[in-house]
Formats: sequence, C-alpha cells, structure tokens
Amino acid sequence: MAKILVVDDDVELAEGLVEWLSDDEHVVDTAPNGEEGLALMDRFPYDIIVLDWTMPGMAGLEVCQRYRNMGGIAPIIMLTARGEIKDKESALDSGADDYLVKPFQPRELSARIRALLRRPRSVQSDVIQIGNLSMDMNGFKVVRAGHEVKLSKKEFALLEQFMRHPGHVFSVDALIDKIWASENEATPDTVRVHMTRLRGKIEIEGLPVLIKTVHGVGYKLEPQSFA
Repeated sequence: MAKILVVDDDVELAEGLVEWLSDDEHVVDTAPNGEEGLALMDRFPYDIIVLDWTMPGMAGLEVCQRYRNMGGIAPIIMLTARGEIKDKESALDSGADDYLVKPFQPRELSARIRALLRRPRSVQSDVIQIGNLSMDMNGFKVVRAGHEVKLSKKEFALLEQFMRHPGHVFSVDALIDKIWASENEATPDTVRVHMTRLRGKIEIEGLPVLIKTVHGVGYKLEPQSFA
C-alpha cells in the first residue's frame, strides 16, 4: 500500500485514477491545481506523486521544482500530452522521476508506480519477518506463530507501518496522515478503534505483547518482544 497524490485539473481523469489506484490497495488524495497540490505535499508524507504538466495557474514543472526545493523526496510521475524528447528532458530535469504520455492505460501507470516504489525500498523485502510474525505484501497475508491472521485493509496498513519501523513510536496524528486519505474525516478515536481491533487479532495469549502503547505519545512495535 502506498499513499499517492494525484494533481490534475481534469476531474474525470483524476476520479478514474482514484478508483483504479484504490483498487490496487493504495490510499489516494487529489488536488485540482498546482497550488493545492503543493500545499498537500507540504503537509502529508506521500509515497508517490502523479503530476499533470499543463494546469491553470502553477504548471506541473513549477510544482515539481518547488517540491524538490522544499526537500520533497517522493517519486514524481509527470503526466502530459507532450511526447517529444525535449519535453521529457524538461520534466526529468525539473525533478520528475518518470514520464507518461496521455492518453495512457491505467495498468501502465500502476506498473510504473510499482517500479518507483521498489527503488527506495530496494533493501526491503516483500515479505517482512520479525520473530514469529511475518507479513507477505504481495499475498496480503499475515502469520503469527504459525497461525494466519485475517486483517482489514486499514489494519494491514497499520501493521505494515509498525513492521517497517520496529521500535519507532507513531503518534495518532502521524498514523492518520499516513494511512488515511486527507479528505477522510478520520479522528483519534478512529485510530484507536482500528488499533484495538489489530491488537486483538495479532496478540496471542501466552506470547509477548507486540504493539505497545506509549502513553501520551502513541504506539510502537517493540523489537524486544521478539527476542
């Protein structure tokens, strides 16, 4: 699962991409112009940005450059009807990581997103194993101590965050920003309910507690629990 931002003034295209990418198990935000897109990039930790070149106001190239100047590191896929080499050079030189010419098939966009997601995660496996807990990203499967655990999409996404960063304390706000779409009215109570359900499914009586509450701060997966 990745959190993706689609910035495009073509409402029909953006809605179609949201539907397609959501079916790929991603969390998707949208912005209708560069200004709003840049504001979201500044606020939320996106894994991928899909950015249209030609928009009213701030064009995609300027958005890309400003995002990089802000220190933004998320991979950017530029969408445009321009297909000449000089245009591709301009996009890549502005800080984009990939380039897709309209019209395109959503499956191609999905493939390019998968390829970009593999780059920063090259040292990570699609199967995460910590002690007796394993997570298969491709098979959407979690096993603890030989027992398969059935999780919802949000529970799976939460557990992935903890397993990718054992020992790291995540605040409730950080989990909302990462796991829920920005327009979703998720609240701290929403997170607490999902965390309660997740812990109820993965904790096994007689075995160490995996996810611990750091009172007043948030939650963490305790690596010592697997010793």
